[in-house]
Amino acid sequence: MQDFIFYKNTKISFSTRGKGTAVVLLHGFLENSSMWKAVTEVLSKRNRVIAIDLLGHGQTECLGYVHSMELMADAVAAVLKHLRIRRTIVIGHSMGGYVALAFAEKNIEKIKGFCLMNSTSLADDEERKLLRSRANKLVPQNFNNMVQLSFANLFSEESGILFKEEKEAAIQEALKTSLQGYIACQEGMRIRPNRAQVLQNLSCEKLSIIGKKDPVLELAKSIKEANKLNMKTEVFNDGHMSHIENKEALITAFQQFVKSC
Repeated sequence: MQDFIFYKNTKISFSTRGKGTAVVLLHGFLENSSMWKAVTEVLSKRNRVIAIDLLGHGQTECLGYVHSMELMADAVAAVLKHLRIRRTIVIGHSMGGYVALAFAEKNIEKIKGFCLMNSTSLADDEERKLLRSRANKLVPQNFNNMVQLSFANLFSEESGILFKEEKEAAIQEALKTSLQGYIACQEGMRIRPNRAQVLQNLSCEKLSIIGKKDPVLELAKSIKEANKLNMKTEVFNDGHMSHIENKEALITAFQQFVKSC
């Protein structure tokens, strides 16, 4: 059921379904909580699943002009406080992983399990920071083209063809994101710090979902990061969009992970 709270006079939208140990799902950049529909369907049979629209995405409003990972994490914390959830398993896709790390840094005692899905604890390198700054300068005049180009580059070449309909549906959801939300989140990701130490300090079950052909995150680097931080790994054959490209295998991995927590 879709619901909302107000945090700093800003509407934060979320859904909650099922009973049991809480599992919080955090979507990526230009996505929203609807990306978790298939995952929620399965996990909610044994768990309470909370899917949150992050600032400037889905039905959640923008809050200022820089959506830092810390600010978005505080909005997540406000939802969990409203729901009276003391401990939770957190799963974050891409940008959602950055937000999950910021949440864990402030709320380590609330983390029962932690999963980075096609994400990293590392900060942007200088090249990536420059790309984000350039994107923010170009996007006011080229929003639709920029969004479509961004999504086209997230799939492996083969799965981009195989999942053409799903990719188009994801693009249509992305186009619902406001310009302010786009710019504010790009800036928030650009300035985020390295949070490898946060993961190192977590003593719970930790999982990293990795795509062999992920165009955003280098395979060898992702595996090295996971091993260094004592994270279990699930490596799939495709790109950055594991919930589309490797849906069934991902859901099975999530079921096993949640059970292990």
